[in-house]
Amino acid sequence: MGPRPPGTPEAVARDRRTDALPDAQADDETDEQGAASVRVTIGQLEIANDHAANLLAVGSAFAEASRVGSDLLVLPEYTSGYDRRGVGPEHAEPLDGPFVRSLAASAAETGVAVVAGTTLPGSRPDRAVNAVVALDASGSLVGVYRKVHLYDAFGQRESDRLEPGAVDAPPLLLRLGGLTFGVLTCYDLRFPESARLLVDAGADVLVCPAAWADGPLKADHWRTLARARAIENTAVVVAVGQAGKGVTGRSLLVGPDGQVGLELSERPELRTADIDPRALAGVRERNPSLANRRYVVRPAEPRS
Repeated sequence: MGPRPPGTPEAVARDRRTDALPDAQADDETDEQGAASVRVTIGQLEIANDHAANLLAVGSAFAEASRVGSDLLVLPEYTSGYDRRGVGPEHAEPLDGPFVRSLAASAAETGVAVVAGTTLPGSRPDRAVNAVVALDASGSLVGVYRKVHLYDAFGQRESDRLEPGAVDAPPLLLRLGGLTFGVLTCYDLRFPESARLLVDAGADVLVCPAAWADGPLKADHWRTLARARAIENTAVVVAVGQAGKGVTGRSLLVGPDGQVGLELSERPELRTADIDPRALAGVRERNPSLANRRYVVRPAEPRS
């Protein structure tokens, strides 16, 4: 993590540039209460229509995450396959298909947990599901988040090809070290209720894989919304976008005080940071906005 302005709280995450880390040597940092820091690698990949080529890129990302001793690799939305003109049933794979099987094998081989976007078959042949899977370091599937907010905005209509996830589905949470990671994806970032629901379920870190479409002000929205979700929830935000044409890239890690500790360019890139639970707890102690709240989040009634 780069220098912070004078007077800002202790850094929650420290930038670990992958080219500066020795092979297979992660410092296993633990605070005095036994809460271990978690090393996270952001995999900002350029995703193609070619699913086999994407698997090769994912394998390389796992290898690098393993080399630097990461606990978690976060990959973008639609990592299994992407077409900027729209993703639909033709991109779908079942949970026991090649993509998730490959994630499981790589996680088990490297000991690195993973959160990654994919596309699952829908309930009817002309629909698919935009999903994010989380697998632990043994390669076991922890759970699946099916995107609730479909991207029917800025001239796009995901609902023409995709079906939404259930609004009352249990949150997808992944426990690593001294932290709980909660999962949302892309357009969900515009809805503060999605993030708050995860925090209410115990999330300390909000993980948001995305293929954030480019356009006027879109990169600014991406950065601003990630910071807003961090500040209002006093949570770390790990927002991981795709690189390439039609998307913004610019993945970032934001501390619970809203300070951007890590920010990538538009190009494919891997970056690594350590997240410190003790520093996160310190921010929440100084700013107890979660404890002071007076409203709760509940799922909306289905629209007729």
